[in-house]
Amino acid sequence: MPKITPSSHEASRRMARVRQKGTMAEVEIRRALRSRGLRYRLQVPVMNKPRRTADIVFPRQRLAVFVDGCFWHGCPEHASWPKSNAEFWRNKIEENIARDVDTTQRLEMAGWKVIRVWEHEGALKASDRIARKLASARNHKRDG
Repeated sequence: MPKITPSSHEASRRMARVRQKGTMAEVEIRRALRSRGLRYRLQVPVMNKPRRTADIVFPRQRLAVFVDGCFWHGCPEHASWPKSNAEFWRNKIEENIARDVDTTQRLEMAGWKVIRVWEHEGALKASDRIARKLASARNHKRDG
C-alpha cells in the first residue's frame, strides 16, 4: 500500500503547527490538579517507542494520564472525518486510536494505571477522576 500524504504543502504545515503538548485542555487539567496540591511530572516517555509519551505522570503511584484531542484521537462524541483527502485522515486517526489502545494495554500489563481524558471532558471532571484514582492507589499501597 503506498504511503498516503497530506493533500497539500499547506495542509502539511497546518498539521505540523498543531500543539502536541501543552494544549489548553492539558494546561487547565494541570492547573486543577495543582490547586488540589497534587504534584506530577510532564511529558514522560512511558515506553521505548516513538510517540508513547504520557502528558501527566504520577510516578510513585504509577499513574499515566493522556489528554486526547477529539479530532486526532477519534473521540466517539466529537470526531469528524474530513472530506478532503479522506483516506489520509482516516488512516492517520485510526493509527492514532490503535496506538492509544496498544499503549494503554502495554502500560497496564506493566503494572501502570492509565487514565485517558478527552479534551472536551473539562478540567474539574478530569481532575476529580485523577484524584480518585490516586487516592485509590495510595489506599491500595497502604493496605498491600
